[in-house]
Amino acid sequence: MADPQALAIQKTAFQGKDMGFAFGIVVILSILFLPIPAFLIDVGLAFSIAFSVLILMVALWIQRPLDFSSFPTILLIATMMRLSLNIATTRVILSEGHLGPDAAGQVIGGFSRMVMSGDFVIGVIVFLILVTVNFIVITKGATRIAEVGARFTLDAIPGKQMAIDADLSAGMIDETQARDRRRELEQESSFFGSMDGASKFVRGDAIAGLLITGINMFGGIIIGYARHDMQIGEAADVFVRLSVGDGLVSQIPALIVSLAAGLLVSRGGQLGSTDEAVIDQLGGYPRALFAASGLLFLLALMPGLPFLPFVLLGGGMAFASWVIPRQRDMKARAEAQEIHRTEQEEKDKEKDSVKSILKTAEIELVLGKQVATKLLGSHEELAFRVAKMRKKFATQYGFVVPEIKVTDDIAIKDKSYQIRIHGTTVAANDLRVGELMVVLAGPRRPTIPGDEIREPAFGLPALSVPDNFAEDLKREGFQPIDNVSVVLTHLSEVIRNNLPQLLSYKDMKVLIDRLDPEYRKLADEICTSHMSYSGFQAVLKLLLAERVSIRNLHLILEAVAELAPHVRKTEQIVEHVRIRMAQQLCGDIARNGQLNVLRLGNRWDLAFHQALKRDAKGEVIEFDIDPRMLEEFSEEATKIIREHMDKGVPFVLVTSPDSRPYVRMIVERIFATLPVLSHVEIAKGVEIKLLGSIS
Repeated sequence: MADPQALAIQKTAFQGKDMGFAFGIVVILSILFLPIPAFLIDVGLAFSIAFSVLILMVALWIQRPLDFSSFPTILLIATMMRLSLNIATTRVILSEGHLGPDAAGQVIGGFSRMVMSGDFVIGVIVFLILVTVNFIVITKGATRIAEVGARFTLDAIPGKQMAIDADLSAGMIDETQARDRRRELEQESSFFGSMDGASKFVRGDAIAGLLITGINMFGGIIIGYARHDMQIGEAADVFVRLSVGDGLVSQIPALIVSLAAGLLVSRGGQLGSTDEAVIDQLGGYPRALFAASGLLFLLALMPGLPFLPFVLLGGGMAFASWVIPRQRDMKARAEAQEIHRTEQEEKDKEKDSVKSILKTAEIELVLGKQVATKLLGSHEELAFRVAKMRKKFATQYGFVVPEIKVTDDIAIKDKSYQIRIHGTTVAANDLRVGELMVVLAGPRRPTIPGDEIREPAFGLPALSVPDNFAEDLKREGFQPIDNVSVVLTHLSEVIRNNLPQLLSYKDMKVLIDRLDPEYRKLADEICTSHMSYSGFQAVLKLLLAERVSIRNLHLILEAVAELAPHVRKTEQIVEHVRIRMAQQLCGDIARNGQLNVLRLGNRWDLAFHQALKRDAKGEVIEFDIDPRMLEEFSEEATKIIREHMDKGVPFVLVTSPDSRPYVRMIVERIFATLPVLSHVEIAKGVEIKLLGSIS
């Protein structure tokens, strides 16, 4: 709980401020009626000058106009204070002016001597110029800016209010922020409306100062001649000096306050102090400074013009045009370093936090100690090739695979590496560090001795030889594969086999958001009326599981839209999409426009057809095949498919539409990369070459 004594002291202090402010207003009003001595007039005039300078400095250094929202009230008080002092000085000048130039106080006398230089005509001219500058230039411009600012601010209030309500409805801001923004909007409209009226105070003050000075002159001359037996010239000299001195003392604070009002209303919606806005923008174009310096140097060389001032100013601008870009670069580097340091600190905090332990990398390549020493030594090459691999996957399959994290782990063997998907090891291999691998595609073998191994990505027979035999292998017509290529090829094939796991819900939403507006609308209609976004993601995953690219997402959406209103089963929708994408399927597999086909024989076509159990509507509900027949099919298919694969010619296995998913399910366990198409998925115009059949 708060201390009662402290609350009492604070309450007393607030009451003291209120009483002091009220007393000051009463004093200003009293000066209008009560005569005051010259000493107090000096104090009041000095306070008026100091108060106007304070107003100007605050107007210069505030960050935004609303930070000085009390300016209209302060302007009224300052204007009233100057007018009351004018009345007081008028009373003293007319009553005591015959006594000499210092009769109205030291401030007025000092200003009259300093500005007039012994001649009251000079003072009159300077006074008229000050009034002209204040009344015609500053006050008139500030008044116009305030009028336009108030008009546009009030006109923009409904739109800003609707924007606040829209942000609140969208959840971009909470109720407290909306309340603060509404309050700020009210303050802005009230401020500019008040400034529109307050600018009239400044204009009226300038007119009043001119009239009061003229009245003092003529009234003083008449009083001096008629009541104090002064000559007309003597009375004019004394009373014009005093009146012009009084006018100067009044007009200088009025000019300062007018300048403050102009600066405030001309700021608009800029943030930051006035000096920051002006200096940064004037100095923000070094080429402009350089051009201005060139003009000054040219003027310095012109005959009849002074050389030194133009040269000094031109040199200063040229130096500024050279220094400013370097200072900006240093500031930008410092800010970048600060941002980098902050990000690094956040990363370190995140790395040490418990949440970072729960977060696993989507794709991670974990290297043993010796493998890490070998591969991470060429880190730039590894990073470049990994980035190139991700670009290739994006082009080939239509979505960007996640970042590949490369780490080392002392817990695994020194000469091995592991490939992890979502933190689970899906592939591992022992790498022969410092050796090259040669894939044995045919009966021919290199003469160089080596150890027989298996290529990790595809399981092909290979030979491992020391890396100093690289040139000898090339001369014999073999292509040696280095350790980095072995690891990256294995990684690429693992990623290709796990594409469905890598397509997240977020990735799917990003792909949809990148479509044209019409297709985004189609996706929204499908996923709100007939299936969910998760169901559409399942369609894409089933396509990727068979290495079908989803790069033509608009075609997939159109195909899904055709069947989704009538079918709920994801597998049936996928089969329909595959038929609609027949041109793409065959185009990605065919070579030079020719599609090599291995057909499922009549015997197995009939066997699979009989294994399909259907309901009353004719839809497949179960696949029931004799295990011995399934084993026989696997043996026969493995033998025939292996023979064709050893020839190195890409081909596809073709079967009937109903049995295609089940044939694919069996074949992919033996040959994961072999495409399985149905008869209806072969596009028109594709040249077919029949390699044989499984029969």
